Order: sequence, then C-alpha cells, then structure tokens
Amino acid sequence: MPLVLFCAAVAVALAAVTQPSMADFLIPALAAGLAALVLLVAALRDRLRRRPVLVDGSNVMHWRKGAPSVETLRAVLGLLRRQGYRPGIVFDANAGYKLADRYMDDREMAKVLGLPANRVLVVPRGEPADPTLLSAARDMGAPVVSNDRFRDWAQAHPEVSEPGALIRGGFRDGKPWLEPRQ
Repeated sequence: MPLVLFCAAVAVALAAVTQPSMADFLIPALAAGLAALVLLVAALRDRLRRRPVLVDGSNVMHWRKGAPSVETLRAVLGLLRRQGYRPGIVFDANAGYKLADRYMDDREMAKVLGLPANRVLVVPRGEPADPTLLSAARDMGAPVVSNDRFRDWAQAHPEVSEPGALIRGGFRDGKPWLEPRQ
C-alpha cells in the first residue's frame, strides 16, 4: 500500500508541475509522497530484518492436544512473527482433509492462515513433504519448526543434526512455546 500511495503522490506532483491548473496540488502531493516514502522504507526495512523460518505444518498442526487445528498453526505463526521471523509453511497433501475435511491447495491454506500464498506450499498427492521442506530450508539457510527429527531423511539432509537446524515446540497453558535456537 505505501508503494501505491507513493506512486499516486508522484503522479499528482508531476501533473501539478506540468499543468498550471493543478499547481495548488503540488505541496500536498509532495507531503503525501514523502509520508508514503517513509512508510515504504519502514516496511522494506522490517521485511529485510525478519529471518526466514520454515514450519512443518503437518507436524505443528498437532501440537495442541494432538488434534489437528488451524488455531494451533495460527498461534505458532504469530509467535514466530513476534520473535522476528518471516515464516513459510509446508504441508503434506492431506493436511486440508485433516483440518477441514477437504483438499486445500496452497492458496486456500494461505488464506486460512493469513499468510501470503507464496509462503505456503501443499506438496502434490503421493509426495512426502519432508524432503521438499528440508531442501527449501537448506536453500534458504532457514531453521525448521517441527518436533520431527527427520531421521528418515538425515542421510540426504545431514544438516538436520546440526545445532539450531530444528526448532522444537509445543503448548503450555494454552500458549505456544519454542525452544531457543542454539
């Protein structure tokens, strides 16, 4: 939104400079453009400061009382954001059935979780999510939030045994907790 406001303010300022009938709009357009620029820089700085983290959605959705829950996922994603992370999440294809009794693709799952669609992946049917999750984490240099130890994938992804590669967690007194990274 700050980018749209900035572009609109620049357009009005250019019109005010080139069209004498719009000269009265120059000062307000410049002020609006400056304010939008400040908001844009702040938004970009915030985005760059946040560290990437990937969430094993099919594991984390069971953290509260063992039952799969969208609220559990939302709570963990919120905690990650408050801790300065930029979370992405990967699911097995059957996650929608567990959460909503129907198949849910990336976009639907993103909408339910309040995340941008480009940060949610539901792997294709018949394909395990773990190798995709671990490869993405390796490529991004990001830790994985999960209580899974990924022993079946440790040979192909030895980084899972490195300190800080995995972040375990759960719920206490109805609130999510995460182990500190080492």
